[in-house]
Amino acid sequence: MRQVLFDGRVTSETIPDPDGPQQNTDPRAASAATAAETAEKVAEHGAPPPPRRAAVVFNPTKVDREVLGAAVDAAAAEADYDETLWIETTEEDPGVDMARQAVSEGVRVVLAAGGDGTVRAVAEGLRGSDVALALIPSGTGNLLARNLDIVLDDVDDAVSTAFAGEQRRIDLGVATMRRPADGGTAERVFLVMGGVGLDAQMLVNTDDELKKKAGWLAYVQAIGRSLTGGRRIALQYRIDGGEPRQARVHTLMVGNVGALAGDVVLLPDAEIDDGVLDVVALRPDGVVGWLSVFFRVLVGHRGMRGQGDSTTLPLNKGGRKRLDSLRYLRGRRIEVRLAESEPFELDGDEMGDVTGFTMTVEPGALAVCVP
Repeated sequence: MRQVLFDGRVTSETIPDPDGPQQNTDPRAASAATAAETAEKVAEHGAPPPPRRAAVVFNPTKVDREVLGAAVDAAAAEADYDETLWIETTEEDPGVDMARQAVSEGVRVVLAAGGDGTVRAVAEGLRGSDVALALIPSGTGNLLARNLDIVLDDVDDAVSTAFAGEQRRIDLGVATMRRPADGGTAERVFLVMGGVGLDAQMLVNTDDELKKKAGWLAYVQAIGRSLTGGRRIALQYRIDGGEPRQARVHTLMVGNVGALAGDVVLLPDAEIDDGVLDVVALRPDGVVGWLSVFFRVLVGHRGMRGQGDSTTLPLNKGGRKRLDSLRYLRGRRIEVRLAESEPFELDGDEMGDVTGFTMTVEPGALAVCVP
């Protein structure tokens, strides 16, 4: 210790002892010491939990951002979540890349606010991740929400389910479509159902302006137009790698769930978590045939459960089997080749014309928030 004069004042200054212990002033050594101390605390108390954050992928043309924002802010605060990530869909991308962005930013749950197309696209973006999907019904059909008993017209309730509900593992359908132009393929996921025939033609014939005004009732007009111009589709199909078979049907639908709008059950044996896809083939013969189909579907398929184990569709008039207006199949892999290109749909979205398609199931591949 020595005293020195500094600005006219006497002060003390410590002089390091050259023979004594030296203080390490290397910043790298200090950083290593801090890391070691942190590792010791983690070992003693456990790693701190990752930040709790949610994302909202929403269709701005179908969602009231202010109303939804208020509900999300309140629920997130109550659940002790960090600030929510908001991402708008676009006309070019209904939500696939937005969901992937949310996953890359480490969110725990993605709220899909929009119609069935938005939900399907977000699910595609979440495929392969552990991030949960939450549904905020905002469209016309809301078919997945209907099948999961999620309230359709209560934003607060749907948002509460996203932050405080249970998580259920459900199956994810995968459709590989063959294009007529170049024979190339495109792969898309689906949650509800898809196929060719009446359903796909109905989407082609639906008036978009009427749909905005009348909701799902706009499909009634489209159904009439599709029925009048409908024709049977010649196809070859194969279930789970079995023997290829020929058939002529009016409509062929492959589903992950069974219920449609208006409490109509199209696929009575379909379960969203059974690891199997359900198939329905329609081939009504004239007015009487269509009345039979509508009666059996609308009445609820009384006495028809358990018929989904068949792997044979109704054949054409030259076949050996009796013609049925409505027939069911089940399988994990459904391969279809079409004699001519046909419009194809998935979860209520037009997918363009195809010459064939393969539909498979990924059991329990997606976590969904449910009440």
